[in-house]
Amino acid sequence: MKQDIESGFARVFGAQAALPAAHLVSVECDITRGLHAFTIVGLPDKAVEEAKDRVASAIKNCGEYDFESPKRSNKKIVVSLAPAELKKEGAGFDLPFALCFLLASQQITFDPAEKLFAGELTLDGHLRPIRGALSIAIMARDEGFGELFVPHENADEASLVSGLRIYPVQTLADIVAHLDEESEFTLQSHVISPRAPKSAAERMSLSDIRGQETAKRGLEIAAAGRHNIALYGPPGTGKTMLARAAVALLPPLSEEEMIEVTTIHSLAGTLKGTAMYEPPFRTPHHTSSYASLIGGGTIPRPGEVTLAHRGILFLKVGSEKAVSVF
Repeated sequence: MKQDIESGFARVFGAQAALPAAHLVSVECDITRGLHAFTIVGLPDKAVEEAKDRVASAIKNCGEYDFESPKRSNKKIVVSLAPAELKKEGAGFDLPFALCFLLASQQITFDPAEKLFAGELTLDGHLRPIRGALSIAIMARDEGFGELFVPHENADEASLVSGLRIYPVQTLADIVAHLDEESEFTLQSHVISPRAPKSAAERMSLSDIRGQETAKRGLEIAAAGRHNIALYGPPGTGKTMLARAAVALLPPLSEEEMIEVTTIHSLAGTLKGTAMYEPPFRTPHHTSSYASLIGGGTIPRPGEVTLAHRGILFLKVGSEKAVSVF
C-alpha cells in the first residue's frame, strides 16, 4: 500500500543555465492540508510549468519504490523557485522538483547541503541530457557545492570542471537509492577520460591546397596577428576552402579557452562530443538576421559572433568574403 503524503517543507538546489555563468536557484516545496493543488511559482516558462506532469509520472514509475505521486494526494503543493525575479526556463528543474517533493512529503530523507541537482525526467523515471551543464558545474564549484548530480550524457562535459564531484545519473530510482543512507547502492563519481586530439589527417591545412600562395600568405599573417581579412574573387576560386583551412593555423585552445568555448556551445545546444578542443569555425548564411548573428532575446541566447569566440567567423557578402579571427 502506498504511504500517505505528509505535510512538510523542503529545500534543494538547482540552477538556471546562462551566459557567462549559470544562476543558483533554490527549489522549495511546501505541502499543506487542503483541496488538491499543484502550483509552481517563480517566473517559470512553459517547459518548467509542464514539469508537474513529468515529475508526477516519474515518481509513480520510480522502479521498486512505491512512492505516492503528487497527482494523487489530497494536499496543496507549492513549489517555489528563488530568486523569484529570475526567469526560469528549460526542463533542467525536473530532478530537483522530484527530490524536493519526496523530501517535503517525508517519503525520503537526506541532507541536501552542498548538493546540486539538474536533469530532465522522462515519464518512466529516466533522465535526459540538458543544455548548459558546464556552466552549471562552474557555478556549483564557485558557490561552494561539493557534489553535482547530472544526467549520464552530461557527465563528461561537467567533469571538465575541477574541484567538484560529478555523479552521472540514469534514473530517478538510482539517485534515490544513492541518497538513501540505508541503501547499499552508491553512484560512482565520474572522471573524464583524457582527450584524444585530432590527427593531422582529420584536419584540413593550407598545405593541402595547391596554388593560391598570396592568399595563403595573407591568411597566415591574419592568423598570427588575430587580424581580419577580406577575400575577393569569382565563385569557385577557393575562398571558402582557404577559410576552412585557416583554422589549422590557430593554436589549440588552452584549458581556460576550452572551457569558455565549450560553455557557449553547450548552452546554445551546438556542442558535439565532450568538449571543444579546437577553435570553432562558423559560417552563417548571407541572409542571416541580425538576431542570429548578434544573439539576444528575453533570455539572451548566443549568436554566430559569440559561437565563433576563440575561432573564425566567416562572413559572405556577394563576391566578398571576410574572415574574422577572434
